[in-house]
Amino acid sequence: MVTVCDFCHSAIARNDRDIELIGKVAELVETNSVMHLGSTGHYRGKPFECIGRVQYQHAAGGYWDEWYLRLPGDKMAWLADAQGQLHLTFPRPIRKKMHVPDFNELRVGEEISLGDNELVVSEKGVATSFAAQGEIPWNFRPGDDHVYADLQGSEGWFATFEYDSEDADAKKQLSVGKTIALEELNLDPPAVVTAEEDAVKRVAILSLNCPQCGGPLDLRTPDQTMRVGCPNCGALLDAEQGKLKILNIVDRRQLHPEIPLGSVGRFKCPDKVSDHEFTVIGFLERYALYQGTTYPWREYLLHNPEIGFRWLVENDRHWSFAEPVPPSQINTGYNKRTYDGRTYRLYDRGTAYVRSCMGEFYWQVNQGDEVSTKDYISPPYMLSFERSQTGKSEELIASKGVYLTTDEIEEAFGVKNIVRPWGVGVIQPPPPIHIGVWLSWCGFGAFITVIHLFGKSIFGLTSQLGPDPWMWFYAMIFISIFPAAILLYKYNFEVQRWKDSDYSPYASDN
Repeated sequence: MVTVCDFCHSAIARNDRDIELIGKVAELVETNSVMHLGSTGHYRGKPFECIGRVQYQHAAGGYWDEWYLRLPGDKMAWLADAQGQLHLTFPRPIRKKMHVPDFNELRVGEEISLGDNELVVSEKGVATSFAAQGEIPWNFRPGDDHVYADLQGSEGWFATFEYDSEDADAKKQLSVGKTIALEELNLDPPAVVTAEEDAVKRVAILSLNCPQCGGPLDLRTPDQTMRVGCPNCGALLDAEQGKLKILNIVDRRQLHPEIPLGSVGRFKCPDKVSDHEFTVIGFLERYALYQGTTYPWREYLLHNPEIGFRWLVENDRHWSFAEPVPPSQINTGYNKRTYDGRTYRLYDRGTAYVRSCMGEFYWQVNQGDEVSTKDYISPPYMLSFERSQTGKSEELIASKGVYLTTDEIEEAFGVKNIVRPWGVGVIQPPPPIHIGVWLSWCGFGAFITVIHLFGKSIFGLTSQLGPDPWMWFYAMIFISIFPAAILLYKYNFEVQRWKDSDYSPYASDN
């Protein structure tokens, strides 16, 4: 057991024989976590108390907290709080029949069986043990490498592999649990608030000045911001514990986002993708290169203190709202993916690059950063996969996007005069064909046929030549012009949707 002194921030290790002074621990970076040292609550009927906290620094620059909960019978649980998601896990023995690969053998995206569950490796990496607080039930040493791999499964299952090192003979540990909602913890008010926590001043907006141009900067998530793009001069700033340092000038071009930074919006999507209020905190320009042609798009980083970060994507003036989904819940197939009962077809794959940015970002974004991407579509939805690598850390992020109209964007954020799209969007819903069109066509067709066959007997119509089949044929063609035009328009709509894709089912028509 390691205990961190609240007054001098010294870490002291205790064992069966004596105690050891490990040394000073760094100041904690305030992360606005839902948990506090001394917090109590109960999960599935079992009470717990929060006794310790370890803070890790990700290879990409961000921080996350891991809280240690003591349950009845001196049992332990670990609650990881990262980017608005809570993962509650419990230590589990690694059985002989259970295959836990070595760290260097793990591949992001591969499936691993843990008992009756199939989980997907969503991230592997080497983080740094940055700071700690309270009692830690393992030999915490500041600055040590934290070698880990995270796995996600269906129905919220979550697991973590931890390794003593990256070596093949490294000792392994396993913890298994679920991704949970805050309400499931049934938290009571914090039982103990340390002097350190009491001294932390939480502010809604932190106002600073750019060290490059002196322009004003408003940080809306100062506890999680790692990079700041100055909207005044284009400087890319490193935000480390509230201090801004100039890195470089990303792009001197003035960026003009359709939705200003700081705007607050609530989405009213038909399928209720989100019913939360979000603040626009960052704006990113990205692009892909294909056969010498640049395909740009723009992304808005949204933040909600309860659920974390989401994205609003503007591609060729078409909009979509994107939120993360567990990769393990997506079934794979040849150039297809299935999620939540829908089948998505591969639209494109490639590499995305960062061109410029402004605002706040929770990772260390840099101009020229690249990620491997794959997009699958089933209008009005899109599944996107991004695979990134920073040093020894590799991560796979899956997200689901839903199409939004320009009117919905204007209504959500209270803005006006957003430029309307021209052409067909990648996941723009196809034009609906009302059932009345087909009912009317069938009704007219039946009426003409009845007139043709039984007009003499029913209506007393006379003709020396009898029923004229050509007249019936021309009449059917005439009433079919309108529905045929609708079908042709819908077909051309789909051809235009796929015109920039190498995987178009209408390739022979392009």
